[in-house]
Amino acid sequence: MALRRIKIFDTTLRDGEQSPGCSMHINEKIELALQLEKLGVDIIEAGFAASSPGDFDSVKVVAGLVKNSAVASLSRALVADIDKAYDAVKGAVSPRIHVFLATSPLHMQYKLKMSGEEVLRRIEESVKYAKSKLSDVEFSAEDASRSDRDFLKIALETAIKSGATVINIPDTVGYCTPGEMYDLIRFIRENVEGADRVDLSAHNHNDLGLAVANTLAMVEAGISQAECTVNGIGERAGNASLEEIVMGINTRPYLYNAETRINTKEIYKTCKLVSNIIGVNLHPTKPIVGANVFAHESGIHQHGVLAKKETYEILSPEAVGIPQNKIVLGKHSGKHAFSEHLTAMGYHDIGAEKIQELFDEFKRLCDIKKSVSNKDIEALLSNKKLESNLKYVLDNFVINCKKGNAYAAVSIKCGEEVRTAIQDGDGPIDSSFLAVDKIVGKSFVLYDYGVQSVGEGRDALGESYVRLALDGGESVIGRGVSTDVIESGILAYIDAVNKLLA
Repeated sequence: MALRRIKIFDTTLRDGEQSPGCSMHINEKIELALQLEKLGVDIIEAGFAASSPGDFDSVKVVAGLVKNSAVASLSRALVADIDKAYDAVKGAVSPRIHVFLATSPLHMQYKLKMSGEEVLRRIEESVKYAKSKLSDVEFSAEDASRSDRDFLKIALETAIKSGATVINIPDTVGYCTPGEMYDLIRFIRENVEGADRVDLSAHNHNDLGLAVANTLAMVEAGISQAECTVNGIGERAGNASLEEIVMGINTRPYLYNAETRINTKEIYKTCKLVSNIIGVNLHPTKPIVGANVFAHESGIHQHGVLAKKETYEILSPEAVGIPQNKIVLGKHSGKHAFSEHLTAMGYHDIGAEKIQELFDEFKRLCDIKKSVSNKDIEALLSNKKLESNLKYVLDNFVINCKKGNAYAAVSIKCGEEVRTAIQDGDGPIDSSFLAVDKIVGKSFVLYDYGVQSVGEGRDALGESYVRLALDGGESVIGRGVSTDVIESGILAYIDAVNKLLA
């Protein structure tokens, strides 16, 4: 029996970015969009074009670059919003406008301050207007899970008759249980006229930890599109996690009578990329991609796995693209072996020039570390991305510390010019950051700073991140990697400065 195809609608760039502290620079949005395309996502919701000029620009750029996925922009049920959304996505190979309006009594009374008749009229007018712009129009009934069913039925029928091609059923505040969401989809399929002519979609939030379970229940009930984010990031407790939905379906396809077109071997790389961009580490017990998912400490578990992996592993690390060490890389390894290892890790599209640069960095790292792991190589790749197209680049630094005070002399390249500043501070990191401020000639606000080891041992790489803002504006994440944690912190700070001044 042929399996039903479930379309994956990724909203990491829109709903995911709305999570506090998860804002992304436009270059990071482009990088992530291209990775989502490589992952095999069917629809990329690139942003909310009407929300800001920056969002409009990022949606427009992504729409022009992505070729193998549809690109959508969210839009309120307003003519001005729909015009902005259309202008942003019209250059896409497969553009979509995603219109939403709340249908629950709570939202209509207190947020919209609209009657039911006014809501129905607005749905009809906005969907028809969006349809006059594009053939692919999605309508979301915000807070559908808490809507009156009789009213929801009329609202969805209105949207379908007005030209909607996708009907999305959100559990906007993560209130419902899997059984309730299953029942709601069955009700819609059996009672809403025209429901068989459109894609029914799920959009679940994770306030009670049920977003993935609710989505899979809706898949079982007959939806054909699942909306989700990488690592489950998003408003409040987040959204349904893309990787968990996909591997849930992939592991039990005949239970759900479903499959996706996701290239699962790109999952780990995608999750790690999002983690790096927003500066939030993957938790060790994060399903599918956490460090502990394929680790076994219990003697009974170890014995079972050694006898047969399936005793305690329902999926393999290779299935989701978690790199496994196949060869040992060290200071005597050649460029060919290094290149082959990059390919084995899933990095297939790195040019010869970039491989040479990475190999040179790898060799320098081998002189410092006894052994180089896959995590070290991933950190090198991440660091190389940070170095491209930067206005300011770290040249050198010297730290002088004594109890209660520290002095940092930092030199930064700006084009062909090298600028140096000496600054005291409460410690090596504080004095270094202040020295960078003096060179740049601006005072930045540091919201957060953190450092973690990449790999194990005293010679492990240090990966730093900072959250920085300028003049009360939006904050950005900066990242840096080095065997010297002070250097990694300075690199992270300069990376954030470059983003803020871009």
